[in-house]
Amino acid sequence: MSARLFALLEPVGGKHALVLGGFSLAATLLLSLAYGLTKEPIEQSALEDLRHSLEQVIPQDIHDNNPAADTVQLQLDGVPLLVYRARKAHHVTGVAFEASRKGYSGEIRLLLGIDENGKLLGVRVLKHTETPGLGDKIEVTRTDWITRFTGLSLGNPPEAQWAVKKDGGAFDQFAGATITPRAVVNGIKDGLQLFAAHRQTLLEEVSK
Repeated sequence: MSARLFALLEPVGGKHALVLGGFSLAATLLLSLAYGLTKEPIEQSALEDLRHSLEQVIPQDIHDNNPAADTVQLQLDGVPLLVYRARKAHHVTGVAFEASRKGYSGEIRLLLGIDENGKLLGVRVLKHTETPGLGDKIEVTRTDWITRFTGLSLGNPPEAQWAVKKDGGAFDQFAGATITPRAVVNGIKDGLQLFAAHRQTLLEEVSK
């Protein structure tokens, strides 16, 4: 930048603007470079996390495809829901999708695996902010509580009993933390009802 150009810009504060603009441009270039270098590893890590989560709710013996790459999207009141499908010999044998409910401290995100007959293949908690030592018992690494839903469906137990015992339902709550398991039970029930409502679309045969 020449002294003459600075001199011309000085009266209107242009010198400082050019310096600030130079710093901004340099920062943008550095951020772009960092993004370019980390984009692929971040995407690969996210894909591995997704595969690991799907493996926990869709048993290997019911599919010969890659459920992470076999998806269908539902529009629910304008909100998209991505559904992963398990297939064996091109036949859809199960699906997995997210459900969520508000817990004690915030949103609890679940991943549900459901077979073609509406039976739960597995449920895992993807994310939560519940109280450590109380609400975090919904994690499979803390207790086996979440695994007890495997094999259940809207008819087993009857739909009216899909609630914690404190609410007259069939499921245990935790001492001092009823809100968290109540949210999880309701979230799973929501997911089963969603599957029942969209079963035909979710199981539709499409060659992959």
